[in-house]
Amino acid sequence: MTQLDLLFPFALPPQELARDLLRELKAPSLALLLARAKPAAASSNDEFSRALPHERWLAQHLGLPAAQDNSSPPLAAGMLRAAGIDAPDGFWFLLQPANFHIARDHLVLTDLRQLALSEQEARTLFDSAAPLFAEAGKTLHHVDATTWLLRADDWHALQTSTPDAACGHNIDIWMPHGAQARDWRRLQNEVQMHWHAHPVNEAREMRGSKPVNTIWLWGGAAANAQNDSAKFDTAYTSGDPHAPFAAAAGAVHIDSVEAVCSSQGQYPLLFLDDLLAPALTGDWAEWLVRFQAADERWFAPLLEAVRAGRITRLSMTFSHGTATASYRISKSALCKFWRAPSLSRLSA
Repeated sequence: MTQLDLLFPFALPPQELARDLLRELKAPSLALLLARAKPAAASSNDEFSRALPHERWLAQHLGLPAAQDNSSPPLAAGMLRAAGIDAPDGFWFLLQPANFHIARDHLVLTDLRQLALSEQEARTLFDSAAPLFAEAGKTLHHVDATTWLLRADDWHALQTSTPDAACGHNIDIWMPHGAQARDWRRLQNEVQMHWHAHPVNEAREMRGSKPVNTIWLWGGAAANAQNDSAKFDTAYTSGDPHAPFAAAAGAVHIDSVEAVCSSQGQYPLLFLDDLLAPALTGDWAEWLVRFQAADERWFAPLLEAVRAGRITRLSMTFSHGTATASYRISKSALCKFWRAPSLSRLSA
């Protein structure tokens, strides 16, 4: 392996908290890599973009077609292929079991990771909802506990949002928009009514878990959509390989940098999702804990791999809710001893 692309979402703290968080953050290996790296690229998103910056970055590197009308990345075709579903035509969406909770005067989408939905629970809820979609002339496929696939050819113009972009916000802004939005809402409401007092949710609430009280639609794409060539030939993730973006990339879960360095691929991608959950819920104490663990687990061995020449070029992309920043470093750059280790570039 000669080079590695690394994506670390939410490693850039919010600007209003950056000074305090970076003062507390202890990440010496990343501090050295950042101080001696060369800035490579930067991008920014509107705060109401229907996908987060790192999701746009992933979509681009997957070679996905550009999303239409500020919609979520068209991930469904890749998910169909990853799930082994033979669908030569039609327009498909990702459909995910979800939870809405009540804020002062509006509903908010809960981070889907908090549901911890079991396969048995998901299958039972799927079997309850499937007839409703069939009656509406829609085809629904169960992929796994967190993700289903829906064929809805007449909804192709809907503007949808990724669940992570919508998480923690008033759903009215982030719900599907377009000519068929009313049809979607009607079907969504029917599912919500069927699940309101469902035994699965009663059991979940009895043990203190959040109910699965709604569904989230996004990622629409034509089944036969043709992608450009991906910018990587192997993908690895520190998180769930079945999560939509990871699954579409064909990512394999790994626990160490050694697994990446042993890769047969020439252009591997390493996706670290360690900070997603605490950042999306605003748990900055947990963010610090996980970041410092990531420095020990990932960046310390990455630094050694660059120093030893096992990785000849390391490209690191960091993000927060509205921007990305990328840096590149090689073995020769580590010799710039006059550049003291610093995390200041994370405040960009």
